[in-house]
Amino acid sequence: MSDPREIIDIRRIYVEPAAAQLPRGKEILARFPDAQHVEIESHHRIPELYGDETNVQRWVRIKREALVLGVKKSLTARPNGRSADFIAPSTANGCAMACAYCYVPRRKGYSNPITVFANIDKITGYVQRHAARQGTKPAPNECDPQAWVYDIGENSDCSLDARISDNVRDLVELFRWIPAAKASFATKHVNRDLLDWAPGGRTRIRFSLTPQRDAKLLDIRTSPIAERIAAIDDFVEAGYEVHVNFSPVVVRDGWLEDWAELLHQLDDGIGAKAKAQLAAEVIFLTHNRDLHQVNLGWHPRAEDVLWRPDLQQVKRSENGALNVRYRTGDKGRYVAALTELIERVTPYCRIRYAF
Repeated sequence: MSDPREIIDIRRIYVEPAAAQLPRGKEILARFPDAQHVEIESHHRIPELYGDETNVQRWVRIKREALVLGVKKSLTARPNGRSADFIAPSTANGCAMACAYCYVPRRKGYSNPITVFANIDKITGYVQRHAARQGTKPAPNECDPQAWVYDIGENSDCSLDARISDNVRDLVELFRWIPAAKASFATKHVNRDLLDWAPGGRTRIRFSLTPQRDAKLLDIRTSPIAERIAAIDDFVEAGYEVHVNFSPVVVRDGWLEDWAELLHQLDDGIGAKAKAQLAAEVIFLTHNRDLHQVNLGWHPRAEDVLWRPDLQQVKRSENGALNVRYRTGDKGRYVAALTELIERVTPYCRIRYAF
């Protein structure tokens, strides 16, 4: 799924009037001149997109054909402390891809196509001021030894967002000039347009990798795993810091053998320069009861491996949702087995954290 025309074919844009008046909003509307415009009060409340359970029958079509254009009203940088020091205010949320385990649909309900925010100047200004207030990082941590790390794509895929607007490019260029901070985002979409952006080592791209058997079933509408691995050397050469996300790790029959195959594929597929700077985040599957029910309506085969009551335990999240994850004790053994495998097959790949 490397052809962007197969992923997005925008035919309807839901527009907040204030967003349409901003320069970035006008650019986005001009980029899709044939799309129908539907005026909305708020990007949060679009009944025909969000909260209508009948939309599950149009899950992929909505993601491909709909775009929401809004204004980001709340600007905050939330502390994180694991993958990044801070979660930057988002320039977009939702996604045109359709990974069966993704938590983002739970935020608005059902298909949740891309929402892009037009007030990019407000967002970049806030990030710049926030980074300036932090000053020099006082000590290394698992996020980075020197820089404050800002995740700029918590609720979307920035590589795909960059096909909609220049918001992501504006942030990458901003961080080029912030000496004490760097941007970071995970992606499952190879967008080679980013190779021309000259990030100067101040943006970390984390290519998400999982065994091909899992990717074929679960990573719907994403770039193939082989294409993601093949892009790593080129992105390192272009000035990005490139890490990998081993995520999600799905426990099933033969899972560890398939991970060994993936790690050998990675080892064979990247050069010395990429290996010298490589690090990984290892994230085992967490699933959600509501998303499980939605998936049964459009992709039930995925739930054969995602919903495993025989292996999982229930945990209620801070917002009251019921999530499932691998049972305590068992999960510790799974984590140990995979991290030992990573250290054996790709010893140069530093594991930043595993959970």
